[in-house]
Amino acid sequence: MVMPVSNEAAMSEQLEKPTFQSSRDSTKRRQIMDGARRLFLTQGFDGASMNAIAEEAGVSKGTLYVYFESKEELFEAIVEEQCAEQAKQIFAFYDNEDVETALTRLGGELVRFLCWPDHVASLRTVIAIADRMPELGSKFYLAGPAHGIACLKAYLEDRVAAGILRAHDCEITAAQFIASCLSLTHRPMLYNYAGAPTDEHINRVVEIAVRTFTGAYLAQTRPARG
Repeated sequence: MVMPVSNEAAMSEQLEKPTFQSSRDSTKRRQIMDGARRLFLTQGFDGASMNAIAEEAGVSKGTLYVYFESKEELFEAIVEEQCAEQAKQIFAFYDNEDVETALTRLGGELVRFLCWPDHVASLRTVIAIADRMPELGSKFYLAGPAHGIACLKAYLEDRVAAGILRAHDCEITAAQFIASCLSLTHRPMLYNYAGAPTDEHINRVVEIAVRTFTGAYLAQTRPARG
């Protein structure tokens, strides 16, 4: 005899199914994106076909199209994820850090993150296809460089309001600080002029960038700590 299922039990079962399905979908999506990332890095955007991506990811082409309607959509998802990872890991600030410590940490982490070979290759690919996919180039800039500048700008404005930094154009100085950290570390690598910078070189470049910034904008008289 089949016992009737109570309303509570039926509701519980219905709630569990989407969770399992969502987890399975997330795993499959991750599998596809990892396979596509490997192929984009080795063959570039134009060289990676949807057939090849499906094979690399170990899924059928039909399954691939369930998650991503086109190669452009798949590449865009990979780029957005990389930008989100950068923002989460690097552009966070802590109350117990002084300005010198915060900028030194940010500069070093940003350079090391962007100088990963995979990230350099991804940026080259974005630049290569930006002419014919300007919306992707714009999204990448807004989610990556522009977001980083905005986060640092907000931090600097807060330090100005607290009397720790002198008043200045925080957006321009945020962009200049980031550029000064990357110009002799990430930029040569991006153009394939040099390999990944050493930790010693990164530390030296970031130290000078921080010293230049604080020398120009750090208030002479700091507010007393409560």
